[in-house]
Amino acid sequence: MSQTTYNLYPEIEPFNKNWLKVSDLHEIYYEECGSSEGAPVVFLHGGPGSGCNPTQRRFFDPKHYRIILLDQRGCGRSRPQGEIRENTTEDLVNDIESLRAHLGISKWHVFGGSWGSTLALAYAVKHANRIISLVLRGIFLSRSAELSWFMGGVQHFYPEVWQSLIGYLPENERHDILNAYSKRIFSADAQVNVPASVHWNAYESSMMRLQPADTSTNPPKTPEDLQKEQPIEVARARIQIQYVQHQCFIDGDTVLKDATNLNKIPTVIVQGRYDMVCPPQTAWELSRAMPHAEFVMVADAGHSAMEPGITSALIAATEKFKGL
Repeated sequence: MSQTTYNLYPEIEPFNKNWLKVSDLHEIYYEECGSSEGAPVVFLHGGPGSGCNPTQRRFFDPKHYRIILLDQRGCGRSRPQGEIRENTTEDLVNDIESLRAHLGISKWHVFGGSWGSTLALAYAVKHANRIISLVLRGIFLSRSAELSWFMGGVQHFYPEVWQSLIGYLPENERHDILNAYSKRIFSADAQVNVPASVHWNAYESSMMRLQPADTSTNPPKTPEDLQKEQPIEVARARIQIQYVQHQCFIDGDTVLKDATNLNKIPTVIVQGRYDMVCPPQTAWELSRAMPHAEFVMVADAGHSAMEPGITSALIAATEKFKGL
């Protein structure tokens, strides 16, 4: 891949927004941007639980791509918000395929980061014949070692962030952090579930970047903004807690083994060298399982797709795949 530096494409608005009913309980939100006749690409967001946002539209040339974003079950604008019933990785994989069929797309590019990389790989293993290319960032396979890192090991690099997470809990509950937070986040009392959710979500967000975000271009949120975001905070925390408690309903070792069969799908793997959320070991193992993939280790980056080196590498990949 060339050393050209790429920046996000300009902001754009969807030409289509809608919901797809995927079960008696769930409707998933999706949107389409860019060229209605372009090469289809689906963006799979992280979390689990995060939802998609307008910036994620900007990794793709809107003149070339038909850009499709969706909020996974219970996330963002999908309904019911924060719903954990009928919400597993297999359900999400089936939803992606249902959306492809609903939109009348034969094959599409698949782009996913962090938890989205897990979901992209799970989808690819099951529906390889529907994929033109894969762009994967910040690889996560929800194996025991990865979850142990997230739920403890990372304190060796972020002791103050870890202390903030456990310090929110009474000392006698700190031996079982997941269940202690789960009890509060799933409380019916907003005076309990909102602050617990905000605290839980802040844990991961505090470790996203190697370099702090520029507050001049990303100003602090107002109290009004924070008030509006409370339902999203709770939904995100509920989905993530539920998934982490169940090892994200996936066998990461099996996914890694099955990835060896994806050698006909052009793939780019992008990883930050100092990713503290999803350390590089997993991306390295995936690159060994997929030796045909281009593996880009960004030397001066952490986990966030918004760090300049990660952003540039991701857009370089979407530019490269225009030729497919």
